Amino acid sequence: MRRFVAVAFIALAACSSGRDVEGDVLMEPGQRFAPTELTVSAGDSVVFANTSKETHTVTAYGEDLPDEAGYFASGGADSESEARDSLSDGLVDPGEIFEVTFDDPGTYKYFCIPHESSGMKGTIIVE
Repeated sequence: MRRFVAVAFIALAACSSGRDVEGDVLMEPGQRFAPTELTVSAGDSVVFANTSKETHTVTAYGEDLPDEAGYFASGGADSESEARDSLSDGLVDPGEIFEVTFDDPGTYKYFCIPHESSGMKGTIIVE
């Protein structure tokens, strides 16, 4: 079972045009995750950092999770439908991060609820 780390707040060192936010996956201007695909080892944590000026979510596609994997979403929802229904709870503001530890091997597809139709989607491959 994965351990989940709640959204953590980080201090911004610069004005909104020059964010100094580090992460494994960035939520970038243009409504996209970068990189769109990341490969990690089982037990690794992935930090999703919002480096844009917009709010985003990190929301797993529930039907596409590996069999043994638990659900993950910024805001702590237990399912994709719960995450969609409680959108405001899962918003990651500019300059914030969300971290997930992936214990089970497999492919994890995720998206940003407000920008899903714009193609803001990504994949974590756990080996």
